[in-house]
Amino acid sequence: MSLAPPVSLPAEQTGDESLVIGTHTLRSRLIVGTGKYETFPQMQQALDLSGADCLTVAVRRERLYDGQGQNILDFIDLARYTLLPNTAGCYNADDAVRVARMGREILRSLENAGADWVKLECLGDPKTLLPDPIETLQATERLVADGFQVLVYTSDDPVLARKLKAAGATAVMPAGSPIGSGQGVLNANNIRIILEYLKADDPTYPVIIDAGVGTASDVAFAMELGVDGVLLNTAIAHARDPLGMARAMRAACDAGRWAFQAGRIPRRLYAQASSPEEGVISLRPYSS
Repeated sequence: MSLAPPVSLPAEQTGDESLVIGTHTLRSRLIVGTGKYETFPQMQQALDLSGADCLTVAVRRERLYDGQGQNILDFIDLARYTLLPNTAGCYNADDAVRVARMGREILRSLENAGADWVKLECLGDPKTLLPDPIETLQATERLVADGFQVLVYTSDDPVLARKLKAAGATAVMPAGSPIGSGQGVLNANNIRIILEYLKADDPTYPVIIDAGVGTASDVAFAMELGVDGVLLNTAIAHARDPLGMARAMRAACDAGRWAFQAGRIPRRLYAQASSPEEGVISLRPYSS
């Protein structure tokens, strides 16, 4: 079934601003990955339907070529997308720095604008895929000193988030929940604290939810919290209908952003009538 791209209102009609990350400006607040699709043509269609203009690519891909000998780069329009190389699979700072430099050289050879930034992943163990906080901080400091704009995958720990920003991270990317778990945002309070800390004197500093998204409502909820964007992969690639889910993610990202800007009403313990109470026929049943 062919799916028409969803309608997204341009920024000038919504009053919204583009997402600025360091020297990069993105139209979409959704950043998507390129792994785990059944075929490269399916990936290509999903990327298109997602509306993203930034794609993250693992530098050490397990499958640069598929079973038919097709190269993933043949299915990515490098004039349309900015690539964000990531250090997926690294478990210490030395490996992460080495892979980041490899990614920079690859993207420079492709003349892609993403050559100057990196999504840093420095994992703690293969079971949880949670980040190693010490190695992540050390890698951030080294990559910043090496001239990278560093987008850091981290836990939802507010204290570590502050240290990463202080170390020069261009963006902090707390996990909603473990990578690929599909559990959504488990600790909304910590995300709120991170937003408060990192944006207190720097309102435009980018905070992006990375990992754990399972479906479109997770994206909408994250955006309603006030994060600047969401990065995801598996939730689209492993959906029963990846193209339909890509379309849903795009709409959810827009909806969540618009809801955050509009402002939700306060939560109340008791009901509050939405119609005026003057002139009603019946009396209140329990009034004295």
